[in-house]
Amino acid sequence: MITAWFDFRQPVAYDPQRKRVFHGQARSRLRLLAAALGFRDSDYDVRSNEGGVAVSGEAILHAARLYVQASQSSMGCDAGILFRSCAGRQDHVGGRNHFAPLDLLNHPAALAALIRRNVLLPVP
Repeated sequence: MITAWFDFRQPVAYDPQRKRVFHGQARSRLRLLAAALGFRDSDYDVRSNEGGVAVSGEAILHAARLYVQASQSSMGCDAGILFRSCAGRQDHVGGRNHFAPLDLLNHPAALAALIRRNVLLPVP
């Protein structure tokens, strides 16, 4: 359960403390997304790459048929979540990219519904 809304739009580049908090919150929200999608803990991996000082880096949820990446994209926060189908956890290319606003990390059920509609995942 989400205890408080988090502002994923607050810039984290050049701020190591803020970046650590961003990644912790993003990984936590991606685990909630996995639960909303009906995944068991063994069905997915959550990881993050903080990247260099000038970028936010990315937090990633990777399952057998789904790849989700959250970052402060250079395309803007309305495209901060990238998701696509994939063919296993070793598939880092996958299907067509879809984008969603970064703020949807605060609404895992709504993000799960959007992903299901676009990537055609079954409803648990």
